[in-house]
Formats: sequence, C-alpha cells, structure tokens
Amino acid sequence: MADAEAKHPDYRLLLCCPSGLSPSQVSVEFSERYDRIPYPEISLENSISEIWDGRVQQNASLFNGKKFRYAGHIMHGGAGSDEKSQVCLNLGLTDYRDFYDPVLCQHTSSPLGNGAIIETSDEKIVVLQRSNNVGEFPGHFVFPGGHPEPQEIGIVSHQFDKDMDPEFINRKVSQEMFDSIIREVVEEIGVPEASLSDPVFIGVSRRVLNVRPAAFFFIKCNLDSKEIQQLYSTAQDGYESTHLYTVSRNDLKDMTSKMPGCHQGGLALYMLMVEALKDV
Repeated sequence: MADAEAKHPDYRLLLCCPSGLSPSQVSVEFSERYDRIPYPEISLENSISEIWDGRVQQNASLFNGKKFRYAGHIMHGGAGSDEKSQVCLNLGLTDYRDFYDPVLCQHTSSPLGNGAIIETSDEKIVVLQRSNNVGEFPGHFVFPGGHPEPQEIGIVSHQFDKDMDPEFINRKVSQEMFDSIIREVVEEIGVPEASLSDPVFIGVSRRVLNVRPAAFFFIKCNLDSKEIQQLYSTAQDGYESTHLYTVSRNDLKDMTSKMPGCHQGGLALYMLMVEALKDV
C-alpha cells in the first residue's frame, strides 16, 4: 500500500492500495473536527451561496445534500504487504453546495465521491457516458459511482451521536463506504447485486479541477457484456447516463482524455492493481 501524491495535470493519487483492501482492512474516524471550516470573512462564505444559487438557476437538476468530507487518512502496518495493511479514513460532514468553492485549504468542502472499476465475465470494463442534464461533466466518460451517503445510515449532523458509541458510528460509516458503491452500481447499470463480487478498496484519487476526491473500488461481475447491456436499459438511475460501454483495457486508455480527472485517477489505481497482480 502506498501513500502517494503522484503528480499528473488532471489528478492526484492520494492513496494507492494496489492489492485491494477488504472491509476488515478499512476503518473510519468520523468526527466534526474533520468538517469543513467556514471562512472567517463573511463575504467569502456568502459567495459560496451566491455561486450555488447561480448554478441552480442554470441547471434545475442540481440539489444540495449532506456528504462525507474527506480530510485524509492514516495507514497502519502492512510493511510491503497489503494483506496485513490497514487504512483509517478521516471523514467529517459537508454538503454539495459548499463543493463549489474551488480553493484547496481547510475551508474546502472535499465531498467524497466513489467509483467502481467493474470487470465483466468476458474481461471488459464498464464505462458510462454521462447525460447532458447532469450537474458536472455532461457527456464525459465515467466509471459507475456516486457518493457514500450520510443519510443512508441516519446521519444528518453530529448532534445525533452524542449518546452513541463513537466506535459504533465509525463502523457504520466504514460499512457505508462499501455498501454505497454496490448500491450505485446496481442503480446505475441495472445489474442484480447477486451478480457482483464483494468490492475491494483500491485507493483515493482527487481531480485537480475543483479538487474533488473519490474512493475507488474494484468489483467483478459474473455477467458478460451483452447481458449487462440488456440490463442497462432498465437501470433505476439510467437517466444520469446515455450510453454504457464495455471496453478492453487498451480501449479504455483511449477514453481517458474525456474523463473527469478523478476518474482518470481511478483508472490509474486500477492499472496499479493489474500490475501488482502480475507479481503475485
């Protein structure tokens, strides 16, 4: 496992886990000290609302909501072996509106997204083309994904947890990291959950443009490309994309120029995993 700030014009690899980590190897510290810190200048803080209001007027499909804020991670053990590695993700709360502040600092929203590299039974990778109605990167190629959702596990603020065991909450948030990516895949491409392997965590990338981080996972699907294409037509969240492609690794590299930076980083994390498996 590597703690990386690899340089690329469109993304940064913040955390690389090329052998993949299971849920037992990924923990979370969820705390308000990892929340976004408001600007001391009222005018700067108000400008975030003004930017958001302007964007909503331009695109009515945008909506605000609570998200987990990625504030870093701590690695434990695993000297040279991911099998014994542990990583703790430091997460707070933020919301989607605050994401539209582009400055990278303690005031940054940094809402944590997620993405899945899905390998079909005929050894292709699933890629979606985003619709023109989405709030970010319309028409771009992306891997299926979205966000781990605080409200899925009953979190709307830090106030609710005053009488609860912090470790219990941390475990719930950690499990949501894995549950959410399965949920997003099922909703976006229409495959049944039973067709998917347990996800393994392969790292975190952050796009340079508006500094958004995303956690990436690798998942195998026991369906082939044709079967997935047929199921995609009935996907619950199919409106978010216009096409589903199943492509080879070589063809996938040709699509990266039209991917958001964090998804380019997701592909880089996947390729590191592929290279690591060659050495096993």
